[in-house]
Amino acid sequence: MAADQVFKLTYATMFNPPEELHTRYDQALAKVKSELGRDHGMLIDGKEVFAEEKFDNRSPANTDVLLGTFQKGNAEHAKAALAAARKAARGWAHTPWQERVFLLRKAAAIMDRRTFEMGVVLSLEVGKNRMEGLGDVAETADLIRYACDRMEASDGFVAPMGRDPLSGYESRNVSVLKPYGVWLVISPFNFPGALTGGPSGAALVAGNTLVMKPATDTPWTARLIAECFQEAGLPEGVFNYVTGPGSTLGQALIESPEVDGITFTGSYDVGMKIFRDFAQGRYVRPAILELGGKNPAIVTKNADLEAAAIGIVRSAFGLQGQKCSANSRVLIHSSVYDQLVARLVELTGKLTVGDPTERANYLGPVVNKGSYRDYQGFVGELAAGGKILTGGKVLTDGDLAKGYFCAPTIAEAPYTHRLWKYEMFVPITTVGKFDDLETAMKIANDVEYGLTAGFYGTEEEAAWFFDNIEAGVTYANRPMGSTTGAWPGFQPFGGWKGSGSSGKNAGGLHYLQLYMHEQIQNLVRKV
Repeated sequence: MAADQVFKLTYATMFNPPEELHTRYDQALAKVKSELGRDHGMLIDGKEVFAEEKFDNRSPANTDVLLGTFQKGNAEHAKAALAAARKAARGWAHTPWQERVFLLRKAAAIMDRRTFEMGVVLSLEVGKNRMEGLGDVAETADLIRYACDRMEASDGFVAPMGRDPLSGYESRNVSVLKPYGVWLVISPFNFPGALTGGPSGAALVAGNTLVMKPATDTPWTARLIAECFQEAGLPEGVFNYVTGPGSTLGQALIESPEVDGITFTGSYDVGMKIFRDFAQGRYVRPAILELGGKNPAIVTKNADLEAAAIGIVRSAFGLQGQKCSANSRVLIHSSVYDQLVARLVELTGKLTVGDPTERANYLGPVVNKGSYRDYQGFVGELAAGGKILTGGKVLTDGDLAKGYFCAPTIAEAPYTHRLWKYEMFVPITTVGKFDDLETAMKIANDVEYGLTAGFYGTEEEAAWFFDNIEAGVTYANRPMGSTTGAWPGFQPFGGWKGSGSSGKNAGGLHYLQLYMHEQIQNLVRKV
């Protein structure tokens, strides 16, 4: 990077940050650690709300560490949050879009100011390494700004249409996109910044009021986003933040007739249940669902193998494989298979695993005991039905025994093995060989998912790949990450088939419109 260039943190640039980022991260780490263990309320109608029951939020890197306590909200809290959002809905919808944009840009600027504090919380709460944590915060702010950009570029989505050719009358038609009303955002543990703040920002900019419910594993990051909205001056009731179990609080929100639209990011099974439950309402309501991936990378005999190896390892094991965009399947031409697999094993063996707040560590822990057990079960299946090439064990030496640490794992298995198609969401990737590209593409597409995909080969081969792959985000010859690293305004993020419901990618040209419905206004007068 040239000396006169200003560093912009994205998932593509995070591998070579300036030293100042580490200095400021360490300062924020010391401050956040000195304030652990606080009780954090919900925010409903602009007020702090505490429940009778609470739950602990503990670090997955060291379960002895209590990060804070949070409220175990119930159906009554769901009802109160939705009532507050409904009460504020008309006023917020009639707030000029320029003012909504101003307030949301202000919230994004506050996130910029709090980037290092929030990045530390993401490391402590999720297990992201420090650059992934900071990247999540930066992406959150940029997603909100991009929604504002689209509102401005479309002039508030008010547009004249054709005039009816009537004799003696003037007939004017105007298309107006208007908010639905009350929007619900249910976000996942792995990107509690971007996947809470991104859809929340879009819903709010569009003029909807909001209830946001984060995953129980990661309530703290979403609380900080709510604080940014509050500090920016969003009116009472326009946004509401609730915490608690999905089976009770979450279900009460989903089943309520007061919800006019929903955004959910998470597993395919949970998302499909939400989709079906939400369909039981009085009429059809929008449901924006992003439901995971089983993402392939195809490597041809003409590929730059070093670029492929680096990109695959980064995408397979970033955030411990707990990304819906993780590169969990690698298809390699038989003529370069042994050479590339050897390099993948070598690079994977160099990855450091440990406390994610420490600069040297690339992998932190998986998020909870359930994922820790899943990893061990999947390793057992692959060892029995294939071959573990590297990794394949949990890490329990010293302080690692206090957390959920797993070795990054590469395994060979026949394509008939169920884990070629099952989203594992842990640091495991499978490798296999092919002799012709048509076969590789057939295997790549033969899954229920279609989120991201990567390719390494010639530019002519890449054009063929783009034309044939069934996925919403596609990358070719990318050492920064074979299947990961999407950024608002650059690589909008969304999936096909079982990976997504809307066909429009977040952080892209067509996403904001999902949070509004169209009204045609026809006015006729005599002339």
